[in-house]
Amino acid sequence: MIRSVFVLVLGVMGVSAVAQKYSLEKANVSFFSHAAIEDITAENKKVSSIFNSESGEIVYSITINGFQFKKSLMQEHFNEKYMESDKYPKSTFQGKISGFDSNGKGVQQVKAAGKLTIHGVTRDVEIPGTIEKQDNKLVMKSKFMVKLEDYKITIPQLLWQNIAEQVEVTVDFSYKPQ
Repeated sequence: MIRSVFVLVLGVMGVSAVAQKYSLEKANVSFFSHAAIEDITAENKKVSSIFNSESGEIVYSITINGFQFKKSLMQEHFNEKYMESDKYPKSTFQGKISGFDSNGKGVQQVKAAGKLTIHGVTRDVEIPGTIEKQDNKLVMKSKFMVKLEDYKITIPQLLWQNIAEQVEVTVDFSYKPQ
């Protein structure tokens, strides 16, 4: 009898824990580079992510060669010369979001603190953003700057006027309950 009660309690706890986990339904990650000669922008929808609203833990992974550019030559140079996407196929973030109240309403200001890996380099970061509950879904948005030198992404001297030393990254995620 005690064993069956124990199994029932574990089962209920498991169902409760699952209700607080969200998986990515749609994503758009983009970046913008403003430089003297030209602006560069690219978008990526090849993202996977899980968010635990109870603990605040979040992980996401972005496929680097999933970034789409207006000019195919830019996309080729991005993957081959700068990001070396064959060698470093993914960018990841693993951390914790603070400031989110799962019972709160409206847009909530939050901060994600954790480890961001780009181009094989992992750094501790704090990223500001927002979370908004929309029915049973969560919408996360963020905009932050990434310095290329922090992640050992080098710009050839000939192209220093074409590519900014830092890029603005915009994240727009929509999560559904698991």
